[in-house]
Amino acid sequence: MPVKSVITGVAGFIGSHLAERLLDAGHEVVGIDNFLDNYPRQFKDHNLTGLLRDTRFRFLESDLLRSDLTELLRGTTYVFHLAGQPGVRASWGKEFTRYTDNNIVATQLLLEAAKGLALSKFVYASTSSVYGDTDDLPMREEGLTRPVSPYGATKLAAEHLCYLYYKAFSVPTVSLRFFTVYGPRQRSDMFFHLFLRALLRGDEVPLFDDGEQTRDFTFCQDIVDGVIGAASYPGMGEVFNLGGGSEISLIKAIQLAEKITGRKAQLKRFDRQKGDVRRTRARLDQARDKLGYAPKIGLEQGLTEEWDWIRATDIKPA
Repeated sequence: MPVKSVITGVAGFIGSHLAERLLDAGHEVVGIDNFLDNYPRQFKDHNLTGLLRDTRFRFLESDLLRSDLTELLRGTTYVFHLAGQPGVRASWGKEFTRYTDNNIVATQLLLEAAKGLALSKFVYASTSSVYGDTDDLPMREEGLTRPVSPYGATKLAAEHLCYLYYKAFSVPTVSLRFFTVYGPRQRSDMFFHLFLRALLRGDEVPLFDDGEQTRDFTFCQDIVDGVIGAASYPGMGEVFNLGGGSEISLIKAIQLAEKITGRKAQLKRFDRQKGDVRRTRARLDQARDKLGYAPKIGLEQGLTEEWDWIRATDIKPA
């Protein structure tokens, strides 16, 4: 019997890469996506193009909040829960309900449907935003979690739900804290996508804060390696960081992108936004030791691959 994997958020940036890797490994993949309007659907449709040609891939356009999740998970070996409402800056005010629905309630419903099933692993995609704005670096899984955005708070709440369902019902959960993922198919509302597309078109690009803020940028295929490592990890109820292994300022990353593209950025500066953090850097010891995680792609190579993708898929949203 082939292994069946379910991926939520399959039309997204990381979900589509993961689906391709699982199909290459011989899995049958059921992907579900609700096409949230956080960025244009054309990009998500484009992500699915190759997958839909594979007979071992089945796609469902459906909302987790209103789906028959028991039927979705029937006969499933692995659940990869990547769906959610992303974005720090948009998570305030009246938008918060979308975050609680899509990040907390949807996760609880999926965990509830997973109770009593013979799953090998339920892998949940969390975020470095759960750590908040801290100088206690590198960020450690056992360190303080104090989000500074509603988005981070909802992702942390869903982490806690994963642990609760592991403790109470033995759902074999593992939560992964992603650190600033980039690469081909990156969401069009994320910085490198915005920046590289602006370079391609000669447009201005917004730069929030002074540019000296740092990030632990992580290439998408390295993240997929970590997700697959978590699926085969025998432990459960744990949390792991998945980072790129280095910390670099946004200004230096911009300079590197200018070198790669041979183009000069037109930066339009704005004040620091509520919910943005100053620095991120992941401690990776736990992921290395237990998941065999070892990021391979440095920022220059990764940005070059994203730039090549941007030039090849210059989608102009309607």
